[in-house]
Formats: sequence, structure tokens, C-alpha cells
Amino acid sequence: MDLPFFAACERNKEPILQALQGLLPRHGLVLEIGAGTGQHAVHFAPCFPELHWLPCDRPDYLAGLKARLAIEGTGNILEPRVLDVRELPWPLDRADWVYSANTAHIMNWQAVCAMFRMVGRLLPAAGGFSLYGPFKYRGRHTAGSNRAFDARLRAEAPHMGIRDVLHLSVLADAAGMALSDDIAMPANNRLLVFSRNEQNGPE
Repeated sequence: MDLPFFAACERNKEPILQALQGLLPRHGLVLEIGAGTGQHAVHFAPCFPELHWLPCDRPDYLAGLKARLAIEGTGNILEPRVLDVRELPWPLDRADWVYSANTAHIMNWQAVCAMFRMVGRLLPAAGGFSLYGPFKYRGRHTAGSNRAFDARLRAEAPHMGIRDVLHLSVLADAAGMALSDDIAMPANNRLLVFSRNEQNGPE
């Protein structure tokens, strides 16, 4: 079969990797939510040989994801698992870090809430959640291109749309996390980093 491919993944994988190199723990397990084509997993995992990388996605993405990993995967990439953030139980009960790219604006808001709630339960005291994509700040887009993209998303499906960092921060707080970094990325994207609040666990 032809491997699934997204040009955006090829463009953004190296800038994201450079940011992750200053964030991820040296050892442990990284959960990737919405691994999609697997392009990020096969690019990132070899650069963190002492980490185990677990790519997950909904069932309709698993065949393409497995096909890429069979050809390009490395020994520290685990067998992909099915994960719909709204469905319990999740296929693991602990992760040292969670990574997700371009998912929050595709999911409906209930799914975004479920994702933050469960990520908060997975992470240990030193853990973190890095979320890549376009975001708004207090209702305002950071660029005209993001405003146009948001309009296209909402025209395609009303449940989709660029999320506001303020609203995501509220979800993080309820899950025992706090926004600890907000990294500018190419093409008007950001890499948000939510770290475990060591004083308060998730509700």
C-alpha cells in the first residue's frame, strides 16, 4: 500500500523536533495522541533512543500508521494502539510525556476536554503535555491566515475550530497542569507545553 503522507508533517517535523529536544525527559514513555501518518513518530523517535514512543490514533488511521512503522520505524517505537480520547479505558495508565499535533482544532470540544482530563491522570509529577497547532489568544487570531483557516474548518464542520489558549489553560488547571511554555513555531503555529502541577493533582 502507498504510505499515507501529509506535506504539513514534512514541513513542521524538524522545527517541532528542535523544540522537543529541550523538553522531553531522557528516559520513559512518550504517548503520541493522533499519530496519523506516523511521519512525526519515525522522525522524532530515533533522536530519543532511550525513550519509548507509543503512537496512538483512531481505528481508521491504524493501517496506514502500521504500514509506515513497518518500513521506517525504529526499535523504540512501540506497536501502535487504538485511542479515541473520548472512550475509556485508555490503552495505558501512565506516560512520562504526552505529545499531540494538529488535533485540538479537529476534535469537538468534548473530546478536547476528555483529552486534557485523561492526560492529567497519566502524567507523573515531572511529566508534561506538548500540544502543537494554531491557537487563539483571548478570542483573537495571531494571523489572518489562521482566521481564514478557522473559517474553513467551521464551514466544513461546526464542531471544529482553532482553540483559545485561555480555554485550554482552564482545562489544564482542572487536570492538575499549568501552561509552562508557549513556543513560537513556523507558519503561525505554537507549541504549548502544559506541565504537571506538583502541588495539585487532577480533580
